[in-house]
Amino acid sequence: MYKIFRGFHLVETYQELKKAKRLAEKKIVSRGIRLAVAIMASLVLWFIPVETFGVMGLTIIEQRLISIFAFATLMWIFEAIPAWTTSVLIVVLLLLTVSDSSLWIFTHNIPVEKLGQTVKYQSIMHCFADPIIMLFIGGFILAIAATKSGLDILLARSMLKPFGTQSRYVLLGFILVTAVFSMFLSNTATAAMMLTFLTPVLKALPADGKGKIGLAMAIPVAANVGGMGTPIGTPPNAIALKYLNDPEGLNLNIGFGEWMAFMLPYTIIILFIAWFILLRLFPFKQKKIELQIEGEAKKDWRSIVVYVTFAITVLLWMSDKFTGVNSNVVAMIPVAVFCVTGVITKRDLEEISWSVLWMVAGGFALGVALQETGLAKHMIEAIPFNTWPPILMVIGSGLICYTMANFISHTATAALLVPILAIAGISMRDNLLPLGGVATLLIGVALGSSLAMVLPISTPPNALAHATGMIQQKDMEKVGLIIGGVGLVLGYSMLVMLGSNGLL
Repeated sequence: MYKIFRGFHLVETYQELKKAKRLAEKKIVSRGIRLAVAIMASLVLWFIPVETFGVMGLTIIEQRLISIFAFATLMWIFEAIPAWTTSVLIVVLLLLTVSDSSLWIFTHNIPVEKLGQTVKYQSIMHCFADPIIMLFIGGFILAIAATKSGLDILLARSMLKPFGTQSRYVLLGFILVTAVFSMFLSNTATAAMMLTFLTPVLKALPADGKGKIGLAMAIPVAANVGGMGTPIGTPPNAIALKYLNDPEGLNLNIGFGEWMAFMLPYTIIILFIAWFILLRLFPFKQKKIELQIEGEAKKDWRSIVVYVTFAITVLLWMSDKFTGVNSNVVAMIPVAVFCVTGVITKRDLEEISWSVLWMVAGGFALGVALQETGLAKHMIEAIPFNTWPPILMVIGSGLICYTMANFISHTATAALLVPILAIAGISMRDNLLPLGGVATLLIGVALGSSLAMVLPISTPPNALAHATGMIQQKDMEKVGLIIGGVGLVLGYSMLVMLGSNGLL
């Protein structure tokens, strides 16, 4: 997490609370049990006879991959160790057991036809430098530079000012401004920053009023929903986009601006629905609110460089189809400019959220292994996806994703489901056309992940808002379920309409 972000103390407090819980004696026992279950289940899948799976032509390498995939799933669900640690462990397991650079004990004296196709170790390691990872690094660098230059303060003050002092419009202002920030900054950093701006407002409101609950809830809701608006807004977007644009797969060539063209209007609609819901559930007793956002934007030459580079980068991202410059390439522009001009220092690079990048890379590595070992092909042959009703595939995957993402990391959910759904979608591409094609299937996972915000543990923004003490879990559950249900219905309706008319 970025220590330079305003509101970082909220994130730090949240992490300390999590650490304290993990260190509790009963938690250690619980984690040990969960870890043991994950390991034992994986070992069973590793050592049982290949014939047990009932898949014709299944090789030893593919069996190992099934075991590793099961291990990843259980570890991400149980959270016996941090999610990003699981991702790194998965990459190492893949390198040592199913790659062409595996330990000799895993390949020695095993006939090639039984062992099966290994994965190029370069392919696995390339996942750490995938173009999507570069896109995220560019986003992180922009976010850090915006904070150092005071651009975030300038934007927050300027964007909130038009909403005046009426309580209902101040609430709308916080929703929309938080959403805009979360499209380009980390959702967690956005929530921490906006909660800092909100703290004096919450203290000024009547203690017995419900309005302060609505304001506190507005931050995580807007941060979660706003992230859907751009490919870099949240990792599940980037994961879905990687498989949609894979030249050797679907090759849909969806650009940054094209994603925003259909996701931004949808995001705005959901945000206004969220505003209406929060006003109805948590009406204000105080009709006016005075906002005081402290801090000033810097005016030195480096800050001017940040303002100009930020604007140019966003414009190039939104017009990538016209300029011909890929959005992943555009992401490297601020990295180069800020490093050369001294806006970003070595210390700033250390503040990049590398755990998020490693988490995403672990999911990519699983996807690469599924393809290169041939397990993906065998899954298509073994499971008759093309005989399934398309509506079951689309709605079922969305509901599964939404349910999982409420309990485990959104990134982990997407990393598990997107590779499998990409395989399934390709096998039944023709059947899915009336429902918008494979894009509906994969983008639906990104939607389901971002809309999962029922519990304090569902997302870091939820946890930060809950830590303010203004929100009870029942309030979060009520708002999360309503927005999640409405969002899924509208989201899939939009995807089906666009996809079936060839607009996606």
